[in-house]
Amino acid sequence: MTRQGKKYLLLGLGFFFVALGGLGVVLPVLPTTPFLLIALWAFSQSSNRFHDWLYTHRIFGPPLQEWSEYGVIPLRAKIVTVTTMATSAILVFMFSDVPWWGLASMLALMLVGAGFVLSRPSHRKSDEPIN
Repeated sequence: MTRQGKKYLLLGLGFFFVALGGLGVVLPVLPTTPFLLIALWAFSQSSNRFHDWLYTHRIFGPPLQEWSEYGVIPLRAKIVTVTTMATSAILVFMFSDVPWWGLASMLALMLVGAGFVLSRPSHRKSDEPIN
């Protein structure tokens, strides 16, 4: 792939994930920040202009900056993430014919993801909690 082709692919990926993150603002089942983090990475590889735009955006910028600078995942995001994972696991167990090893693998991956999310701080040290 040419350098120009890679740039356009990453730009498209960035805008796609910004759109998904925007949907996550209004749809409670979609996370916002993880999609915006992917978009931020894609823009960092393809366009300083769009990277800076997203990183300093009035609405989307603060959670990205909190993650980038302090590794913070707000408590609300943690609750939504773990609740969504648990609900998904319950639905798969109840309504799926996936073999036991598939269910065990899914559950193990979800536990790793939940463990990571829950291990991150919910607010900056010596700061008020982030809502």
